[in-house]
Amino acid sequence: MLFCLGFDIKKCIFFLFWCRICPRHVFFCVCVIFIFTFSTEFPDRLSLMEVRLQAQEDEITLLKSSLADALRKLQDAIQPTTIRTLQKQLSKGSEDSQGSCPQTPTSSSPAPPKEPTSNPHGGLLSPIREGEKMLCQSIKMFIRGRPITMYIPSNILNYEELRMDLPLQKLDLDWVYGYRGRDCRANLYLLPSGEAVYFIACVVVLYHIRNQTQRHYQKHTDCVRCLAIHPDKVRVASGQTAGVDKDGKPLQPFVHIWDSKTLVTLQQIGLGTFERGVGALTFSSSDAGTLLCVIDDSNEHMLSVWDWNKNIKHVEVKSTNEAILAVDFSPTDTNNIISCGKSHVYFWTMSTGTLTKKQGIFGKYKKPKFVLCFVFSLTGDVLTGDSEGNILTWGKSTFQIMKQTRAHEGSVFAMCVLQGGAILSGGGKDRKVIRWSADLAPERECEIPEKFGAVRTIADVDGEELLVGTTRNAILRGTFSDGFVAIVQGHVDEMWGLATHPTQNIFISCGNDRQVCVWNAEDHKLDWCTTLEESGLCADFSPNGAVVSVGLSTGRWVVLDLQTKEVVSDLTDGNEQLSVMRYSPDGSFLAVGSHDNLIYIYNVTEGGRRYTRFGKCTGHSSFITHLDWSKDGKYIMSNSGDYEILYWDVASGCKLLRNRFESKDREWASYTCVLGFHVMGVWLEGSDGTDINALCRSHSESMVAVADDFCKVHLFQYPCPKPKAPSYKYEGHGSHVTNVRFTHNDSHLLSMGGKDTCILQWRVKGAAPGDHSKEHLASSSSVCSSSSSPVNGT
Repeated sequence: MLFCLGFDIKKCIFFLFWCRICPRHVFFCVCVIFIFTFSTEFPDRLSLMEVRLQAQEDEITLLKSSLADALRKLQDAIQPTTIRTLQKQLSKGSEDSQGSCPQTPTSSSPAPPKEPTSNPHGGLLSPIREGEKMLCQSIKMFIRGRPITMYIPSNILNYEELRMDLPLQKLDLDWVYGYRGRDCRANLYLLPSGEAVYFIACVVVLYHIRNQTQRHYQKHTDCVRCLAIHPDKVRVASGQTAGVDKDGKPLQPFVHIWDSKTLVTLQQIGLGTFERGVGALTFSSSDAGTLLCVIDDSNEHMLSVWDWNKNIKHVEVKSTNEAILAVDFSPTDTNNIISCGKSHVYFWTMSTGTLTKKQGIFGKYKKPKFVLCFVFSLTGDVLTGDSEGNILTWGKSTFQIMKQTRAHEGSVFAMCVLQGGAILSGGGKDRKVIRWSADLAPERECEIPEKFGAVRTIADVDGEELLVGTTRNAILRGTFSDGFVAIVQGHVDEMWGLATHPTQNIFISCGNDRQVCVWNAEDHKLDWCTTLEESGLCADFSPNGAVVSVGLSTGRWVVLDLQTKEVVSDLTDGNEQLSVMRYSPDGSFLAVGSHDNLIYIYNVTEGGRRYTRFGKCTGHSSFITHLDWSKDGKYIMSNSGDYEILYWDVASGCKLLRNRFESKDREWASYTCVLGFHVMGVWLEGSDGTDINALCRSHSESMVAVADDFCKVHLFQYPCPKPKAPSYKYEGHGSHVTNVRFTHNDSHLLSMGGKDTCILQWRVKGAAPGDHSKEHLASSSSVCSSSSSPVNGT
C-alpha cells in the first residue's frame, strides 16, 4: 500500500478510513506506517545533518583561524584597548550569525570591491579596517554560475591593491613542427632561395633545406588552405578558411599576396567576397602574373579573376556545386582557365568580362569519380590524373581525350612537369613516384615508405632531387636512386599529450593517431616515434628523465624507456580515458588522473621502471582535468570537469583535505591547474569553464602560459590572481590549443594545436626576472606580509 501511494502518510491513512477498516486495525496500520516511514527517512536525514554539521565545523574552523591571523597581524599596530574593543565586537557578531569574507562575484572571475562593503551575513570575518585598509581571507569567482572560493595566501593582506602588469618576457615564433598534407593539395613548392614553402595551421613556412632554418609568414587569421607561386618565383599567394570568432560568428576569408624575401604583405583581396574559405588559386603566367584566379568554398564554388595588384575583380561566375580540387591558367593564353574536381574537367574562356565553360567529355573512357590534378605538357596539351589511376591526355584545342595511360594502382594524387618536358606522377594506393617521358613512356620509379602514407604533392629541386609531400603530413627529400628521407614530420590527428624533459631540450607529444613522438627542441627534429595500440592523451617525464609515462584512452598507461624506446611498464586503472599523468618532485610517486573521477597513486622504484599501487584519491564528482604536486611531495591539488578544486594528503593515505583554507600557503612544484588563486586572472569575463584547456607556470615562477579554445596562446605575469589581467596574445594555431609547456630552462614555450596537428615552438625573449616579479607583486600591496616568504605562487 505504501508503495502504491508513493509513501505518502496522509494518503495511506485516508485510504484506510475509506476502506472502512476496523478502528483498532486502523490504529495498528497507522503505527506501522509511521515506523516504516521514519525508519527509511531518518538515516537520510541524519546523513544530511552530519554533512551540514561537518560543513559548519569547517566554516567555524576557518573563521577562528582567520580571526587569529587577523588579530595577530594587527596586534603590533593597534593599541591594546583597541584590540579588546575589537575582540568584543567580533565576539558579539559571532553570537548573532556566521559569515564569510566579503566576496565579489563576477561572471567568470573576481573583481575586488572599490569600496569596502559589509558582509550581508555579518560574523567573524566582517571587514576589519585599519584606517582604509581591509583584510580579506577569500574571494569568489563564478564559472557558469557556479561559485568557486579562492583562499588568499596569508602574505597578501590587501588583495584590492594588488597590481597586475604584463610579463617582462615576450614570445617569438621559433619553429613550426608539421605539414598539412592529409587534406590539402598543391601546397609544396621550392623557391630559388633554396627554401621549401608550405603551410600548416595559420602559418606559411619557408624552410631552407640546406641551412635547416625556418622563416614564417604569420598574417593569416585562420587555417591556410592553398598556395600559389608567382611566375617571378618571389611573390606568393595564400588563401585561408573563414573560421569563426569566440562567439561562433563566421569570419571572412581572404587571399594575401606577399613577398617571400621580405615577408611583407603586398595585397589583400576578397575580404567580404569569398564565402567559407579559399579552396584553390593560381597566378596567370603568359602575362607575367598580372591576374589571379580564385575559387572559394561556397556551395556554388564561385570562380573569380582578379587584377591582384590593383585589387580589381574582373569577373565572377558560379562554377559547380561539386568539389573543385585544382585550377590553373593556360601557360600560353591568359583567357583560358582549366579547373577539375569531382567527376569533371571544365575548360573556361574569358571574354569581355564574362566567363563561359565547356565540360570535358569522357566519351568511351570511364568517367572517374574524381579528377584530382592536371598539368600542361610542353606541347600545350592538358594531362589529368584521376581516381582510377589513369593519366588522360586532352587535346589543347578540341578538349577531347586523345590518350589514356595507366599510371598507378589507386589514385593519381599529384603531377609535376620537369624543365625538359618529363613528367612526374605520384600515386595513392601504390605510394609510387614515377618519371615519364614527354610522350608518357615510363622511365623510372620508386616507392616511398608506407609509414609516410601516399604521395600528396611533388616539387622538383634540380631535375634529380625531389621533394614529396605525403598524406601523413610528412615532407620527404630524395632521388630515385637513393630513396627518400623525411625532413618534416608531424602528427596526423588531434593531439593532447605534451611534456618537456626535466634537464634536456626534449619534449614528447601524443594524440589520437596513436603516435608517441620524442622531439629535439634544439635541433628541431623528431628523435624517434612509436605507435601504440590506443590513443595517447597525456604524458609526463620522470624527474630523472630516464622514462616517460603515457596515459591512453582506455584507462591503460605505459611507461617508455627513453633510450631503448621499449615499454618497461604497462598498467590499467579503470576503463575510462586518462587525462593527466604527474610525477612527484622526487620521482617517488606517480599520480594518474582519470575520467572515472579518481586519482590513482603509485609508488615508483627502480628509477621509474617499477610501479606499485599506493592508493587512490576519491572525492571528485566529475572527471579529473589537471593536478599538481606540492614541493615537498606530500600533497596534491586537483581540478575536475565540474570546476572543483580539491586538495589531498597523499603521505597520510590519499586523504581529502576538507578544510581547503589550510592549503592557501602551500608551495607547488608545478602549476598546471587551470583553477586556483594564483591563476584566477587568466580567465576572461564570460568564460564558460571550457575556454582554457591548459596552462603552465614557468620554472622561474615569473610567467604563466595559457592555451585557450580560440586558437590563441597567452602569456601572463605570475602570480595572476586578479581579473582582467593584461597578457600578450599570440596567433598561429588554426584549432583549439590543447596544451602548453615550458622547456626545462624556460628558454622556449611549446604549444600544441588540437585538430591542426601543429606544434609551435616559441622563443622566450626578455629579462628573466626570477624573484623580481615576486617582489614586485608583494610590493604592489600597501599592506605587506610580516612573513619572510615572498609572494611566489604558494
